[in-house]
Amino acid sequence: MSRRRRAREAAMQVLFQADFDRAADLSEIKERFWEDHPADAETRAFADDLVEGTTAHREEIDGLLRRISEHWSVSRMSPVDRNLIRSAIYELLYKETPSRVVINEAIEIAKRYGTEESGAFVNGILDRVAKEAHVG
Repeated sequence: MSRRRRAREAAMQVLFQADFDRAADLSEIKERFWEDHPADAETRAFADDLVEGTTAHREEIDGLLRRISEHWSVSRMSPVDRNLIRSAIYELLYKETPSRVVINEAIEIAKRYGTEESGAFVNGILDRVAKEAHVG
């Protein structure tokens, strides 16, 4: 598994935990995660950047997600899908990673951690986000 994929998975897991335990301090959640799942500095730095950026822009990301995901409220989405999509939207909007890479990585992670429908659901949402935001 590539470092970037590992970092994206880690970011989703940290965001999932933060979403589940909103009273917990994000720094503490990250520290516990890295204690349990050691990673090299590059992987950790990229994951932490995704977590911090997604958290900082969460209101904007969720607003976009609400507009894009017709018939699905953000709260109704599975926690895995929701947090994976949030971090992928952050990467699409604020990083220079090609959209096809971000979307493909998110689909693969969704297939690994989500439900049978997660890959297709994540693909549909992120494809619409990329088109609306005109990111390539």
